[in-house]
Amino acid sequence: MTDPRTTADTDTDAAVEAELKLLDPEVRRSPRRVQELLHPEFVEIGASGRVWDREAITALLAGEHALGDPTGTVSRMKAVRLAPDTVHLTYDTDHNGRRAHRSSLWRRAGGAWLLYFHQGTPYDADALTGG
Repeated sequence: MTDPRTTADTDTDAAVEAELKLLDPEVRRSPRRVQELLHPEFVEIGASGRVWDREAITALLAGEHALGDPTGTVSRMKAVRLAPDTVHLTYDTDHNGRRAHRSSLWRRAGGAWLLYFHQGTPYDADALTGG
């Protein structure tokens, strides 16, 4: 996977790097490694509409990759610093035609960047382009 970073800022680079780690199948199948990247108060609103906490998403990721689910592709990643210790990432994913716009809030805590909030919203690329 090519590195989709769009900024030279070290903090935003660190948040992008951490996000890309969470998309790596090797990391996703390791509950320890996933939890190292998630804030203790992590919440996700999944593309399905379900709300996930840290423990539930850790179990889901370990299970999905035990079944060999592919990671997919990432595009249009953009990083914006919202505050000294907060970075907002937006990007798109495509998992065999299942596409989603994604949004992540990363917070620096104890020197490490941790994912605090994530949301995925499904979209149909053909509907967006009129095709």
